[in-house]
Amino acid sequence: MKRFSQLLELLALTSSRTRKLAALTQYFAETPDPDRGYALAVLTGALNFANVKPALLKETVLAEVDPTLFAMSYDYVGDLGETIALIWPHHGGAGELPSLTALIEMFNTTAKRDLPKLIGGLLTQAEINERWALVKLATGGLRVGVSARLAKTALAEMSGVDLQAIEEVWHGLKVPYGPLFEWLEGKTGRPEIDQAARFHPLMLSNPIDEEKDLVKFAPADFAAEWKWDGIRVQLVMGESVSLFSRTGDDIAGAFPDIVENAQGRAVLDGELLVGKDFEPGSFNDLQQRLNKKVASAKHLKDSPAFIRVYDMLFDGEEDVRALPWSARRARLEAWFAANPQTRLDLSAVLPFADWDDLAQQRRQGADEHGHEGVMIKLRQAPYVPGRPKGHWYKWKRDPNIVDAVLMYAQRGHGRRSSFYSDYTFGVWKGNEIVPIGKAYFGFTDEELKLLDKWIRANTLASYGPVREVKKELVFEVAFDSAQESARHKSGVALRFPRISRIRWDKPAGEAATLADMAVFVAAS
Repeated sequence: MKRFSQLLELLALTSSRTRKLAALTQYFAETPDPDRGYALAVLTGALNFANVKPALLKETVLAEVDPTLFAMSYDYVGDLGETIALIWPHHGGAGELPSLTALIEMFNTTAKRDLPKLIGGLLTQAEINERWALVKLATGGLRVGVSARLAKTALAEMSGVDLQAIEEVWHGLKVPYGPLFEWLEGKTGRPEIDQAARFHPLMLSNPIDEEKDLVKFAPADFAAEWKWDGIRVQLVMGESVSLFSRTGDDIAGAFPDIVENAQGRAVLDGELLVGKDFEPGSFNDLQQRLNKKVASAKHLKDSPAFIRVYDMLFDGEEDVRALPWSARRARLEAWFAANPQTRLDLSAVLPFADWDDLAQQRRQGADEHGHEGVMIKLRQAPYVPGRPKGHWYKWKRDPNIVDAVLMYAQRGHGRRSSFYSDYTFGVWKGNEIVPIGKAYFGFTDEELKLLDKWIRANTLASYGPVREVKKELVFEVAFDSAQESARHKSGVALRFPRISRIRWDKPAGEAATLADMAVFVAAS
């Protein structure tokens, strides 16, 4: 555990991608199995513990520490792991902690009622950096600036095996990845994976730069489709049918109306939507189903699901990802003709003469149908996992804008843990302000410092890491869409809100009203 704690500390303290990559590479090369496999699982978010939650950790600490002191410390520090590491009153360092593998086994096998005693003993035994790592390990909230792709890149650096080859087998492997490391070290061949019956890493798009990209692109080299307002999924049809989210989570149980009606053999890429007769409903309708592991009879009746398919990875057993988009599209159209579907339909290709023509269609689609924008795809592009440059682009519609009033501010995490950087804002409903969303990006580091200073000087009340502030500061908030929400007092929630501008000059009384939001809800 000591080596893993040192790794996490280094990753947290450096912002350099090169240094993070070097540290990960060295760790994976020098750490024995199965510790390095479990570390890889923790870093990539593939490991969690059913009974070890932040609330249990707080309960353990509050049994030893004054609650007011803990609340004040947590408010100041802003990070649970760091707070516990610093405030735990018992001195550690008496002997080494168990190995990472042994700790994971303890967390998985210890009864819930015995976990506080176990965790308390481990915290007492640990050094300060090990306490911090213990909390991070237990909760899964690492926040050390390492993505799953960076961890896999380190494996490629360590072994000399191509990153894409690692991606190809990744989702067919299980923790602690013994066969993966044996292959990477040249001890065995590539792990045998059923390529047509598992999740495959998705190809992603880049935002279009209208001024730089469109002027150098020839319209005839690209195809366009609508950008649908659902969630990205992969449908794998073989001996059985599987449905995966973009992160590889199996969501088939929540959508039996799709998996029980899909016909044929293929691996397809598309957008999961809900609605009758292939007419997409709102994202809010879809979200009601996404929040359930098992679909209810009411959801199946009122919000039937379907997939709008726009690409093909496997045609039967044949891997077609190396083919250009135009050839894959022809295969996909032929597959639909040979395999009639009731829950799958084909995303239409939009004909356009030039970029101005497509821009007009994009605006019209957003105004009349609420489309998110258009996708632009290079006709010669193969299907490549990740976000390759020059292949797929998203040209989103112009964002909606509303002036809203800051209501609450919460401390951030990581390098923002000393600043109030997460903001809840609202609009007027009569004489009160009701919340419509929360955002934590869209401003510069200098603006963050000014906001933090204003929040500290204008606090009305504190609730742990959250401060209620005077309702005087206006944000210009950009967002993609608005929808009805029973979870918000306002009855409205924004989708993908971000701070567009801080309106230091605007009186709060001139901010938007709940009646103003009705226009955006209706448009969605």
